[in-house]
Amino acid sequence: MESHLPLTEPKEAEIARVDAVAVIDFGSQYSLLIARRVRELKVYCEVFSPDVPWEQVAELSPRGLIFSGGPGNVYDAGAIMPSSSIYDKNLPILGICYGMQAIVYQQGGKVRQTERQEYGPSILHQRSKSPLFWNLPPSFEVWMSHGDQVVDLPPGFEILGSTENCPMAAIGEDRRIFGIQFHPEVSHTPRGKEILQNFLYRICGCEGNWTVSSIISQSMREIKQKVGEGNVICATSGGVDSTVTATLVHKAVGEQLKCIFVNNGLLRREESERELAAFKKIGIDVTYADATQRFLNRLKGVTDPELKRKVIGEEFIRVFEEEATEIGRVDFLAQGTLYPDVIESAVGSAQRIKSHHNVGGLPEKMGLKLIEPLRFLFKDEVREIGLALGLPPEAVWRQPFPGPGLAIRIIGEVTPEKLEILRMADWVVMNEIKKAKLYHEIWQCFAVLTDVRSVGVVGDARTYGYLVALRAVESKDAMTADWVRLPYDLLSRISARIVNEVPGVSRVVYDISPKPPATIEWE
Repeated sequence: MESHLPLTEPKEAEIARVDAVAVIDFGSQYSLLIARRVRELKVYCEVFSPDVPWEQVAELSPRGLIFSGGPGNVYDAGAIMPSSSIYDKNLPILGICYGMQAIVYQQGGKVRQTERQEYGPSILHQRSKSPLFWNLPPSFEVWMSHGDQVVDLPPGFEILGSTENCPMAAIGEDRRIFGIQFHPEVSHTPRGKEILQNFLYRICGCEGNWTVSSIISQSMREIKQKVGEGNVICATSGGVDSTVTATLVHKAVGEQLKCIFVNNGLLRREESERELAAFKKIGIDVTYADATQRFLNRLKGVTDPELKRKVIGEEFIRVFEEEATEIGRVDFLAQGTLYPDVIESAVGSAQRIKSHHNVGGLPEKMGLKLIEPLRFLFKDEVREIGLALGLPPEAVWRQPFPGPGLAIRIIGEVTPEKLEILRMADWVVMNEIKKAKLYHEIWQCFAVLTDVRSVGVVGDARTYGYLVALRAVESKDAMTADWVRLPYDLLSRISARIVNEVPGVSRVVYDISPKPPATIEWE
């Protein structure tokens, strides 16, 4: 995506020309990755469940549809299928893996389980010229992950490509309906992005006009229309999501926006002072509310992770509501909700992984209408918008910090003593990571104070202190993550400093768990 573009008011025709496609999600672990790849090609994209009414999908005015993969079998009773009427919309369709098999099954072809499943790299050989493979070599590497495959083509379809174990690995027909058995969205298909680009540009006719400037212009226009003469409040934490949200709304409605910074006592060392200074630099006036003791009182005796989040969220609502009452009449609440927040909080049929602090809650309690300009964006897209809005790099590239703060990085009950231990350990981690010039290379790095006590030796004395875990992960959008291979000498320095400088800690370990199966935060 481009950045640092001039902010101009869009014309109606410009907004109408923003291209979009819809991903129909059949349960693939890669569905969100498909959406990301499409957006990287400057085409707007949203993910829909197969049972969503077509009228909801039609609101996008999509130029094409992408059927995702999925774990099911098309020939099973109760198999999830797209509506048969979807083929009457005269839109290009690209079916990926299960999506391809669903197309074949519904159009009169045959799919069956093969004796030999195929997982991993394979070589696709083109069998017929197709705009889907424009400018690609006759043979190229693809990534396979399937146990079923097409054995008979539907009427009107032809084979576009084959692999050694899959004779019908790519198919197509004149109505601009295509199917591919491999996954173009993963990095293991080196030319996959080109295949998606060919589908979007050469088959769907997209122009790639979903840019940072178009996002900002459209968001500002929608905010102005929705707010009118009303007033907006926004809870600002200093994180990139709430900062970009506040900046967008402020640019759209000016002094009609009032921001509130609630210090819940669960922040890192010097964080509240640093964040208030950052908002002052941006030019946004912020009301500061120190509610440290209120939150600590509510957290006494609470050890369950989900209950911690709920207690913090409920108390935040109370404090926020009190501060908002002092402001006067308020009509709207602006939140920095992102697409992964919505998905992980299971707004829809997905299983809830954990509650997110900025998905739901406040409007019910306060009777406010929501403004969520980032609701369908990923973190990297939000950062691009922040840069284009002129936010300082330190605000844009700040590592994510959870809404419940250090409370979910303390295993067990949260106490003032534990908070101080964790703040000191966290300070060491941040200091060493920044000295190593790795802060901007890592998605998140932090310390966790476990509830494990361990025997140690300091000088000639026996100690019985806490175990601190280090966590550093790399990610694009927090939907998946992998642990960072930090240099051993850096880990050694961090460990030595924590044990020597932080009273009450006797041992340090490094967490090497990816997400999934682990989550990024420990609670």
